[in-house]
Amino acid sequence: MTDPVSFDSAFRQELHRLLRWRRDVRHFRREPLPVDTLPRLLAEACLAPSVGLSEPWRFVLVDDAVRRAAIRANFETSNADALSALQSDGKESRARLYARLKLAGLDDAPVHLAVFCEPDPEQGHGLGRKTMPETLAYSTVMAIHTFWLAARAEGVGVGWVSILDPEPINALLDVPAHWQLIGYLCVGYPVKESETPELEEVGWDHARRDAGLLHR
Repeated sequence: MTDPVSFDSAFRQELHRLLRWRRDVRHFRREPLPVDTLPRLLAEACLAPSVGLSEPWRFVLVDDAVRRAAIRANFETSNADALSALQSDGKESRARLYARLKLAGLDDAPVHLAVFCEPDPEQGHGLGRKTMPETLAYSTVMAIHTFWLAARAEGVGVGWVSILDPEPINALLDVPAHWQLIGYLCVGYPVKESETPELEEVGWDHARRDAGLLHR
């Protein structure tokens, strides 16, 4: 029988520190990661929980310059639409702040990862998702978060680019049309380190780390 695993207070404190320093990175150094880093981080990501042990996540490395340029153009269009929407709503001060934000690390990050969910994986045989099929997407998010923490522990930053139109992404990246895009990640060494969310630093919003969200 396997001995029970226990984690001492020093480990728990380090885990708490890791969670606090897990930041969304938008400013990357262009230096490449060591060749063994990405495979190791992806292996850590696959330790994430998944509904029915389905492991529905699909990580796609985007290193082709033409495809990256297409993703960049997609972002530019989506970003312009978001700015226009703020202006149309009369939120001029918010729009001016939005226009100054660096919302993507697409130009500098050495690694681009598109993360998809296989919506009907054979693995797991459907266990646990008949009434809540969205748990497949949730499982993929858990894999992203696990990847993120593993990367942060090695001093590697991750930025989640969500200002994208997902509709054309599958064709752009030549992946199965039924895969669901969950996240587009920029990965690399951050220009600076901070435990404060960048959006809080620039005044977009105050980050509330509210431990009192339990409803009874």
